[in-house]
Amino acid sequence: MMAKYTSIGGQALIEGILMKSPEKTALCVRLPDGSIDTSYMEEKRLTKKYKILGLPVIRGVVAFIESLTQGYKALMISADKSGFADLEEENTQKTNDKKENSALLNIVMIIGAVLGVLLSVVLFMYLPRLLVSGIEWISGSQITSKLLRSCIEQFVKLSVFVLYVWAVSFMKDIKRVFMYHGAEHKTIFCYEKGLELTVENVREQKRFHPRCGTSFMILMILISVIFSTVLQMIFPGVYTIRWLWVLAKILMIPLICGVGYEVLKICGRYDNILTRIISAPGMWLQRLTTKEPEDSMIEI
Repeated sequence: MMAKYTSIGGQALIEGILMKSPEKTALCVRLPDGSIDTSYMEEKRLTKKYKILGLPVIRGVVAFIESLTQGYKALMISADKSGFADLEEENTQKTNDKKENSALLNIVMIIGAVLGVLLSVVLFMYLPRLLVSGIEWISGSQITSKLLRSCIEQFVKLSVFVLYVWAVSFMKDIKRVFMYHGAEHKTIFCYEKGLELTVENVREQKRFHPRCGTSFMILMILISVIFSTVLQMIFPGVYTIRWLWVLAKILMIPLICGVGYEVLKICGRYDNILTRIISAPGMWLQRLTTKEPEDSMIEI
């Protein structure tokens, strides 16, 4: 069993990359004039402030929330900076309008986030169940095995996620983000190997990384399959009460998130047959969420 762990992580942004270490987080964005803007984000980790939040599983939930918060903030910063030249060309007379538009944009983004969560609940909780019910109606027979029903629902859930990622990968702007995603992975591999961070060295690295957020999402779905199956075996009647089943799955999300985080850390720390098998689905999906980057992207 070979250890191969570092704590460096990252995130693809709009025309840029965020790189994160335990001590510092750097945000690099390509400005419209072609130059690279580098800034640093303040680290306020709750796991360092409160030791109990650093315990296994719990730290995964905290890290997930912190990652979402920081990632959203970084995306907004990169979106603003990547259009910096256009903003400078605005007439000073439009300054107040720009502030109003910025406030309106924040409101729209919040509403969009809420709608996104609601859509996720519909797609990943209700759609699989509705499709299974549709299969039963078309076939004229009912699936009596709770295990089989659960497996079909989870397969539908996974299929919806993969199809969504595949569909958005054709969007021009998203494709560029996926290219930056590839550059981020290559850079981390280069750093982990102890090589000098040059365009040439980074270009030669793989773009599929076991600690990727894509792998984390797949792990969460697969772990939810196991947890849902076990829950149905322990409490057979919970599945028949729809509102109780949905509530149970919502309450399981933090546990699934925490366990997925720990599994991902293990896969990132060790390279053996077991970790490669666990990482395989996420590594495969990274063929959709990462693209070969341009040298200008690697330079960032």
